[in-house]
Amino acid sequence: MKFVSIIMGSKSDYEIVSETAKILEEFDVKYEMIISSAHRSPTRTRQYVEDADARGAVVFICAAGMAAHLAGAVAAYSLKPVIGVPMGGSAVNGVDALYSTVQMPAGMPVATLAIGKAGAKNAAYLAMQILALSDENLALKLKEDREKQAKSLEADSKKIEVLLGGAK
Repeated sequence: MKFVSIIMGSKSDYEIVSETAKILEEFDVKYEMIISSAHRSPTRTRQYVEDADARGAVVFICAAGMAAHLAGAVAAYSLKPVIGVPMGGSAVNGVDALYSTVQMPAGMPVATLAIGKAGAKNAAYLAMQILALSDENLALKLKEDREKQAKSLEADSKKIEVLLGGAK
């Protein structure tokens, strides 16, 4: 069974990472979520990634703060796509995590998204886009979601539009 694996570095990341899970659930995408750390539980991380790989993980989403080596460690253990979500909360509000996640050596790619909630949400969408390469139904759902987002934006604009020359 194909699924998305979500790994967070600590329990404190759960509130933000749960946004990823909510979006995957809205699209009926199977996922599993665990807490594991590249630093505090490196053996657990490696064993989980190898096991998830063997069981059908198609993409890994890794959320971590501060030194944020989780996504890089997962990329070292799997050939599947890895999406990194830097977490805030550090003395420099997640910039350290962003740099740690984005600065991967050549040949060890990690798709790095925005810090925090926007990154967590976009991780779900990017994972689904990867899955949609071989799932026409999911591709259709994503297309419909984009259309719904566009219509929602247009409706919001109509409520506040002021055009040159005054009101309509």
